[in-house]
Amino acid sequence: MHLKRLSLLNYKNFETREFEFDAKINCLVGSNGVGKTNVLDSIYHLAFGKSYFNPVTTQNIRHGEEFFVIEGLFEKKDREERIVCSFKKGGKKVLKRNGKVYDRISDHIGQVPLVIVSPSDRDLILEGSDVRRKFMDGVISQSDKGYLQDVLDYQKLVSQRNALLKFFAANRTFDADSLEVYNDQLHALGTRIYEKRVAFMVDFTPIFAAQYKVISGGDEPVQLSYQSQLDAAPLSDLLRDNLEKDRVLQYTSQGIHKDDLNMEIGGHPIKKFGSQGQQKSFLIALKFAQFQFMKAQVSGMPVLLLDDIFDKLDEDRVSHIISLVNQDHFGQIFISDTHAERTEATVKRIHQTYALIAL
Repeated sequence: MHLKRLSLLNYKNFETREFEFDAKINCLVGSNGVGKTNVLDSIYHLAFGKSYFNPVTTQNIRHGEEFFVIEGLFEKKDREERIVCSFKKGGKKVLKRNGKVYDRISDHIGQVPLVIVSPSDRDLILEGSDVRRKFMDGVISQSDKGYLQDVLDYQKLVSQRNALLKFFAANRTFDADSLEVYNDQLHALGTRIYEKRVAFMVDFTPIFAAQYKVISGGDEPVQLSYQSQLDAAPLSDLLRDNLEKDRVLQYTSQGIHKDDLNMEIGGHPIKKFGSQGQQKSFLIALKFAQFQFMKAQVSGMPVLLLDDIFDKLDEDRVSHIISLVNQDHFGQIFISDTHAERTEATVKRIHQTYALIAL
């Protein structure tokens, strides 16, 4: 799959703009603030029905306007697909594929397989476990729609159970039977999600290790491991054994919504012991592993968005990344950079067609 044409209307800093893209490599170059990342984000928007960088939809509308429209023309297995995402203030976001409106945007996930690598990915290392869970869920759900629905249903049940715990506390009452109904449903969903996360990590971890070895030159031992409360006991037991704790806290303290990914270098947390270059290499390896995993799972080659990834990387690491991209394992790639000369010199080392697009 590749994106042939992109049209933007009132999206972020663009009043109106159209782009024609190469089927292989597209370099978006220009100084900071001209909208290179916004173009990448609009492509992400077409794949996921939301922004990668700003979840507040109204803030993706150009200042002073009332709506935005993003339209992309994709080529997929010798046929064209038109995807349109639009939003008007006070209304509901609309996502259409070949003229048909989706009832649920979540139904679109996986139609445009896509991986983005961005400086904001540092949140995966620096922020809380919820960011890392979203990463896992995002990778798995692009090829498993049932998984995505399970996660959404589980999150809804946790919110309902939390509301019930707060109600009990506020009214100084308690009904164990009512709580047990939620416990049973959470156990069934949580167990299914946990088992799929475990299976995912079995496949994903060696891919990640191989990607990092190439990018770093093979000198730095890194570890990526999945941590869950369900490693110790079934969720039904955890919910039962922590009932009094949950009543005091007034929220659900046990479950797969507490899962995490441990990221280490040399046996120590990369958040504390990794250099900027090591952390960036770790994140790029994580996203390249996501690409390789998805390629084996989905129909069609994922689109790869590389947002300002050459900054803060030494020449050796850049060369290692280029050696990865230079293989025939990649489809369409978008690269943003502030240095046009550096970008063109880099892509010339990749034996593929390319377009240099100045913004």
